[in-house]
Formats: sequence, structure tokens, C-alpha cells
Amino acid sequence: MDEKVFLTSEGFKKIEEEAETLRKVTRPQVVERLVLARSQGDLSENNEYAAARDQLAFLDGRLEELEDLISRAKIVDKSHGSCGCVGFGCRVTVNNGNADSVFHIVGDWEANPSEKKVSYSSPLGQALLGKKVGEEVNFEAPAGKILYKIINID
Repeated sequence: MDEKVFLTSEGFKKIEEEAETLRKVTRPQVVERLVLARSQGDLSENNEYAAARDQLAFLDGRLEELEDLISRAKIVDKSHGSCGCVGFGCRVTVNNGNADSVFHIVGDWEANPSEKKVSYSSPLGQALLGKKVGEEVNFEAPAGKILYKIINID
């Protein structure tokens, strides 16, 4: 899988930090736990050994996933340039007629609705891309059609 993964520099840094923590802190702790559990005798009835082995397998899988992601990452920040339009990495202030909301346009791996980080490939992200201040966007959400007016682009 050689497909590029688009990330902001902030998102890339978080992924690198997670991989580093897994590699240097969490994995050695789990290996130590596994060694200790192994030394406790009969492995067929040793729940601690089985749990540590499963946790190590999970961590190794996650670390492999993060390393693959890092190798395919393409860092893109604020791709709106001088056109003043919404692009990858932008923070967009919108109004729905009642209140303002600020969304950060990010890559799929960084998207987090609770933090108002919206994937560029999501319906809202797609609706906002390329738009300018003052324009309106209409998109389909699970709750139905939503209309936003773009107030600001950072």
C-alpha cells in the first residue's frame, strides 16, 4: 500500500510521538511484564502471561500501523495559499444562522469530531474545500441537510 496519507504537521507530530512512546516506553514495560509472567511457571494456566502476550501482539500491530503511516505521510499545511479559500490545514469559522463554529480541515487519520477536526474527505470537508469567506455551503449530515455561511478562514 503506497498510497500517500495527508496529515497536518501537528497530526504527523502526534503520530510520531505515539510511535516513539510505544517503542521506548510501553513495549519495554509489556515485555518486562511478559518475562515476569513467564517466570511464574506453567504457562498453560497463567492468565497474566496470556494477557501480556496479547497486549504485546496488539502493541506490535499498532506500532507497525503507525510506522507504515509515517512512511506514507505527506505533510500539508494551509493549502489555501493566497487565494483566500478553504484548503487542507485551514481553520474555518462558519455560522449556521444561530451560532459560530470553527472547524479545522485535516487528514482522515486526524479527524476527530469532538475536537472539531474535520476530514477533507468528509461531506463537510468536501463542501468547504475551495470556498471563500461569505460563501454558503450546503451538505448532507446524519441529522439532515445543514447550511453554513463561511465567516473566516485562518
